[in-house]
Amino acid sequence: MYFATWYNQHKNNWWALPLILPALMLPLAVWFNANTIMEGGRVFLIYMPLGLLTAFVMVFGWAALPGIVLALAIRYIPLKGELVTMLAIVHFLLPLSLSFAAYRTFVPRRHAVTFGVISLTLQRMFWLVLFNSALFLFIYQIGLFFGWYDPFLSLVSESPLHPRTLINFQAVLVGTLTGMPFFYFIIRMIRNPHFVFSFRSRMRRQAQRGVTKTEMWLWCGLMALLVNLLILPLGDSTSIFRTDYTLTLILPVMLWGAMRFSFLFITNIWTIILIILCSGFYHYLPPDMGFQLHLAIASSCYATFSITIYMMAAVTTRQRFLHAKTRRAAFTDPINQMPNLRALNRDIGRHCWSALAFLSIPELELLGRNYGVFLRIQYKQQLAEYLRQSLIADEKVYHLSGYDLAVRLNYESHEERIEAIDRRVKQFRFIWDGMPLQPQVGISYCYVKHPVSHLYLLLGELSTMAELSLTTYRPENLQQQDSNRVQNTVKSKVAMMNRLQIALDRGNFTLMAQRIEGMRGDSYHEILLRMQGENGALFSPDSFLPVAHEFGLSSRIDHWVFEATLRFMDKSREQLPGCRFAVNLTPASVSRMQFPSEVKCLLEKYNIEPWQLIFEVTESNSLTNIDQANVTLTALQRMGCRVAIDDFGTGYASYARLKNISADILKIDGSFIRNLLTSSLDYQIVESICKLARMKKMQVVAEYVESEALKDAVQRLGIDYMQGYLIGYPQPLESLLQTAESEI
Repeated sequence: MYFATWYNQHKNNWWALPLILPALMLPLAVWFNANTIMEGGRVFLIYMPLGLLTAFVMVFGWAALPGIVLALAIRYIPLKGELVTMLAIVHFLLPLSLSFAAYRTFVPRRHAVTFGVISLTLQRMFWLVLFNSALFLFIYQIGLFFGWYDPFLSLVSESPLHPRTLINFQAVLVGTLTGMPFFYFIIRMIRNPHFVFSFRSRMRRQAQRGVTKTEMWLWCGLMALLVNLLILPLGDSTSIFRTDYTLTLILPVMLWGAMRFSFLFITNIWTIILIILCSGFYHYLPPDMGFQLHLAIASSCYATFSITIYMMAAVTTRQRFLHAKTRRAAFTDPINQMPNLRALNRDIGRHCWSALAFLSIPELELLGRNYGVFLRIQYKQQLAEYLRQSLIADEKVYHLSGYDLAVRLNYESHEERIEAIDRRVKQFRFIWDGMPLQPQVGISYCYVKHPVSHLYLLLGELSTMAELSLTTYRPENLQQQDSNRVQNTVKSKVAMMNRLQIALDRGNFTLMAQRIEGMRGDSYHEILLRMQGENGALFSPDSFLPVAHEFGLSSRIDHWVFEATLRFMDKSREQLPGCRFAVNLTPASVSRMQFPSEVKCLLEKYNIEPWQLIFEVTESNSLTNIDQANVTLTALQRMGCRVAIDDFGTGYASYARLKNISADILKIDGSFIRNLLTSSLDYQIVESICKLARMKKMQVVAEYVESEALKDAVQRLGIDYMQGYLIGYPQPLESLLQTAESEI
């Protein structure tokens, strides 16, 4: 145990593996060489030592140099003596050092990463292969010129342009190109035996999707057949396979492998095949009829094939990697890093039956506005991770837009699994800045069968059921409920949303006006909105405003109503001089910081005085940002407009809210006015509201005044304005012009 720990700590030091391995592996690289005699000199078809030593420098860096020197000394001293050994050491170290230094200069980071990275391929091919090999041969040429080497054993001839020099250069080039990655992986495996498993897993990941064992064995069998036909001819006599042209049959098969299999697999297999082909070249290169020419052609084929296979494998592997990365990005939300709706649709298609759970956390929207969107991201990520602990291998949690999540479960025992998820969700605690948060989660579920062509509609139904779950505090089964009713509800919402969008685009709205009469003789009109439907039907705000708020269209509707009102006032300023109108605002508009500036721009555009406008605001549960609402309403008041609180006394409107909101007018809800004469409690409530309004110097408007008796009671309470059918019915806004003309 102690030795293993010591070995792992010191194995990369220059006096450990970098010193020992070169001496052990250099004879192997020399044994892989293939050479012959041509025109009184030695020529190589493949030369591997330079590729081996370059691989050592890549793995160990400069720490490999002492081991390289030792390996060369052990190799050459018994054969050539000390002087030639010194020349050989300088001959190898100079191109290795210069090429590696240049490579490290242009690739300072991750220079020793495994082969197949396309961004490093060109740098390695230029500096570690081409530049390294050319400098190695150039030094040989200089040594031959000064008489340092035996012309017979030298890799170059006296003339640099001699075919022998070209063949040897191609041999060094091919040996470095193929040998460097081949020996690199062997060295990595010796240094760390666990690299074998990493190497195998990388080969599998780099392979094309859909590659089968049958295809792999077919390719290996075809390649073995071609190699055997080349190096083991059918007979001693000349055959169609005893020719260098037969080498071209190997290229398309290797390109097939390069495009289908991994870069790591194909480059190492090609190195082994190349060593075999070069070692048995005399079997398929005819010894007569221009042996020199055939040898040059074969050497060129080795070089061309190696570069082509190397680049094709690198490019196709890179393309597969990018395709897989793009595919992962398409099925993963870029912010939450969770499977998205597209992934859910894909996974449902992979299973015949599935159970689908829908988790709705509406309070996340409020928490996100107060604490930032990062809280929502963290909550969904931590809740998803918490739920994954109770899921099996192929079950996942999916991110949906907004504050929703989805869980796909296997169909078996899905109801019990849903109950377990519900219990687990209730146990989940989210900590934000040391503060525990536990927003309520609504859960709905159903089972589905592949194919599901209506997933988006189904999620809408589940969302509706999840809202019901927030009130029942238990998971709701879509199949046990009236699914047709839920589906019709969702369809009606979508249909209403489409009508709203079309109405906003085309201006298919009608403005109505209802008179509000003052006790002192003055009056103004409240603008009421109707949406035009088919066949001349009109939709009241109660039917489309909730949908507009849910789909985020309420602010656009407010803007349309406000501008249409100003446009009418501008056109009718001669017939209706000094007219005043009350325009309703939704909470979404009141909560927008830009709204006061937009009002100011429109008032200037249509030349309307601010005192002619009254903005009515109804408090509701959606008016959550009270601070911003106060800022908006105060800005409107400073501009000269007036602000009214509508439907006071019901819903979320309360005395506590009234203390915090600045307003000029208080409109008492009609439910109190209608029973003013028959209910002493309603009378006391209205009277207290009037006293409170006077204390805050606010005017009071009574709604639903529909009889003379109610009018008299309202007058006795000192209410300033009245609104109701007794005062006037809602009528088209344009009819005010006709009324004004008739009065004239």
